[in-house]
Amino acid sequence: MGGVGEPGPREGSAQPGPLPTFCWEQIRAHDQPGDKWLVIERRVYDISRWAQRHPGGSRLIGHHGAEDATDAFRAFHQDLNFVRKFLQPLLIGELAPEEPSQDGPLNAQLVEDFRALHQAAEDMKLFDASLTFFAFLLGHILAMEVLAWLLIYLLGPGWVPSALAAFILAISQAQSWCLQHDLGHASIFKKSRWNHVAQKFVMGQLKGFSAHWWNFRHFQHHAKPNIFHKDPDVTVAPVFLLGESSVEYGKKKRRYLPYNQQHLYFFLIGPPLLTLVNFEVENLAYMLVCMQWADLLWAASFYARFFLSYLPFYGVPGVLLFFVAVRVLESHWFVWITQMNHIPKEIGHEKHRDWASSQLAATCNVEPSLFTNWFSGHLNFQIEHHLFPRMPRHNYSRVAPLVKSLCAKHGLSYEVKPFLTALVDIVRSLKKSGDIWLDAYLHQ
Repeated sequence: MGGVGEPGPREGSAQPGPLPTFCWEQIRAHDQPGDKWLVIERRVYDISRWAQRHPGGSRLIGHHGAEDATDAFRAFHQDLNFVRKFLQPLLIGELAPEEPSQDGPLNAQLVEDFRALHQAAEDMKLFDASLTFFAFLLGHILAMEVLAWLLIYLLGPGWVPSALAAFILAISQAQSWCLQHDLGHASIFKKSRWNHVAQKFVMGQLKGFSAHWWNFRHFQHHAKPNIFHKDPDVTVAPVFLLGESSVEYGKKKRRYLPYNQQHLYFFLIGPPLLTLVNFEVENLAYMLVCMQWADLLWAASFYARFFLSYLPFYGVPGVLLFFVAVRVLESHWFVWITQMNHIPKEIGHEKHRDWASSQLAATCNVEPSLFTNWFSGHLNFQIEHHLFPRMPRHNYSRVAPLVKSLCAKHGLSYEVKPFLTALVDIVRSLKKSGDIWLDAYLHQ
């Protein structure tokens, strides 16, 4: 072995002789902008210059700076041997033999048991998808798109057929979110490229959004769920305050909005407007700034199809109103379904936990049923999804008993709620955070 802390070869260089060894104290110093190291399978990589070329974005890989990213590496990547080829030029050393694989006071036994569980899931073929299952999902989405148009074509653009068609299209859009989500996690096809191409079709042609934009946001959420400035889903201040941000804003006497009433104005600007306003603007800005021209063309094909299909029935003002109605209905689904598993859980700053602990602290499940599983796209199994993001959703129920056993062994919370309770808990959590802000604001 080389001496601890000896300089290693930089990106693109050859690697003569034994690898240098590093201790965690040295590695921790390299978690700065432009200076990022991380550890995967006890090997140390300098990703400082390469991070900008990371397919998942520099933020995603940078969030694991100076950490053991082994479990995240295995969770996100489908073909590990293929990805290791890209890591090889970044290799600068390895952990010293006396150093533990994980930095800090982490539960080494939990890490080992979770990796054994992951291997057991692979041995049980739980990462193999049923193409018939996903073909049915795509088929019923396309059937709803056709049914909505036929309603207007056969019954005319009256209020009743229009309302029913908007409702059907909102369901179709919601199910498209779920299907593109599966594709984004490469949980359907064995080849990553097939998943990426199919995601562009579903996200672009069926929804009018950018697949790159979604993956950029969503992978950060999975890497560091409910962590401020790393998970974009909870970095929502100053509009809403969640978790620890309530105390911070209260102590600093910040009052951009009446946060003690945020559980009420949530109904005005949360569910109704997320996909209609925030997502539309953010998505378009991302495609233009990042020059994702292919995604822009895919999104344009959605709008061309939608407006050409309904323009003859409604005219320009009517088709715009019809589109808004669909997006608002869809937005309600998106907010309630995606946040019922996260907002009521712990939200705060980086705790540097192991993979399993960090995912369990930020997620909970909702009681399964045929309706709930379909309606939520199996996101009611949020714990299993976060632990194994590449696992096809139809296998969550099979791995759940193994996850429960792991949690019981290590005293970890495995929370399962009734569906309506999970929805109400969103509002309760917003009210609790607002009350904490008010108390800190008044008494600091």
